[in-house]
Amino acid sequence: MSKVAMFLPLRFVKANTHFIRTAPCCQFGSNCVTSSCQSIERYRTRITVTYSFVRTFSISSANMTKIKVGPVVDILGDEMTRIIWDSIKEKLIFPYLDIELHTYDLGIENRDATDDKVTVECAEAIKRYNVGIKCATITPDEKRVEEFKLKQMWKSPNGTIRNILGGTVFREPIICKNIPRLVINWKKPIIIGRHAHADQYKATDFIIPGPGKLEIKWTGESGENIVHTIYDFKGAGIAQAQYNTDESITAFAHSSFQFALNRNYPLYLSTKNTILKKYDGRFKDIFQEIYEKEYKTQFEAKKIWYEHRLIDDMVAYTMKSEGGFVWSCKNYDGDVQSDSIAQGYGSLGLMTSVLICPDGRTIESEAAHGTVTRHYRHHQQGQETSTNSVASIFAWTRGLIHRAKLDNNQKLQHFAETLEKVCIDTIESGFMTKDLAICIKGMHNISRSDYLSTFEFIDKIGENLKKELATA
Repeated sequence: MSKVAMFLPLRFVKANTHFIRTAPCCQFGSNCVTSSCQSIERYRTRITVTYSFVRTFSISSANMTKIKVGPVVDILGDEMTRIIWDSIKEKLIFPYLDIELHTYDLGIENRDATDDKVTVECAEAIKRYNVGIKCATITPDEKRVEEFKLKQMWKSPNGTIRNILGGTVFREPIICKNIPRLVINWKKPIIIGRHAHADQYKATDFIIPGPGKLEIKWTGESGENIVHTIYDFKGAGIAQAQYNTDESITAFAHSSFQFALNRNYPLYLSTKNTILKKYDGRFKDIFQEIYEKEYKTQFEAKKIWYEHRLIDDMVAYTMKSEGGFVWSCKNYDGDVQSDSIAQGYGSLGLMTSVLICPDGRTIESEAAHGTVTRHYRHHQQGQETSTNSVASIFAWTRGLIHRAKLDNNQKLQHFAETLEKVCIDTIESGFMTKDLAICIKGMHNISRSDYLSTFEFIDKIGENLKKELATA
């Protein structure tokens, strides 16, 4: 290499500079990484200077022709998942793909430094390039505000991106034959479709200071009013007002029906319309109307069906079913049930999450878990960790598969599907992280020889991927 510069988080790399990123257990050997930076956008806040930029990565290899990949928005995150994110790219992505990355740093410190503008610009970039691949990020609470000395308690970046893009979040378990299910009768995937718009997540809530009347009022453009008395408070209390829109519910319905048809699975919508007759009833009515007009014939041709169920009935049905269906949920229900379903299949570390937008062309994929703070604390102290990277790897594969479909890039699709297969085959052959070993043997019965460390596991995936691609 003619030039070497250190590349660390929040540090800008000049255009056409050869560099090595330093990270634990991540070495390129004789490979050379080239970064070509364009469209530099600079933010200044106090003494902190951060950047979002485009990087076109290619790694030279005497025996390998890299697959050309269209634009992808690479979204950096926080803590242990950020450490994993870099390792995944260096070991599993860059050696095989000539990929144009539009990188946005959504780490908590950069969001604070940019007054969260970077999150909005990231969402706009996903709109522009149609594919976003996101690392897990911190949503700050009071403790995090103090820890990072934040200007304010910034909103969830996931929520911000979802509200800009719209669409439905589909979460699907990654099934490995040797990982025991807590719900043993689940043989097929249960895919949660979460309506990622409004309801509690855009609600206005406040403290009622004392006795008084609570009212809600709608005023039309021509001045007409609808007023409802909610409650006559005799003392202090709490209140909340929430909303949704026909436009968003309609987009949710189309995304759900199209996804179910694509996967050849029946579709269920769950609400509590017996209690929320107008609010949840609107979800039920819009879904039914769209199904009857546009999708019923297609569903019947595939011998699948659509059905509305009460949320409590749907939960009970799910527990006794064998799986094999798409379950469309309102925003809060989807948030809760997706984690419940993931654990029922064995591990939160084995769950994909993809936001599919109403245009059918734009998606954002991510892992369905958090930043793994506890492991990050161990990592900071120089201790060994065994963090499951499978969901983060699948965030990359699902995003790349969509990029491949947009560009009719069969080589890229084959690569991404092969990487998914290698992940599952590696686990089923007995090589896994500690959380999965515990699922099999139990907390008190495992020894160090039963699992791999964070970086050993990624290295094993890399080794098996190289072998699999060589024989393809």
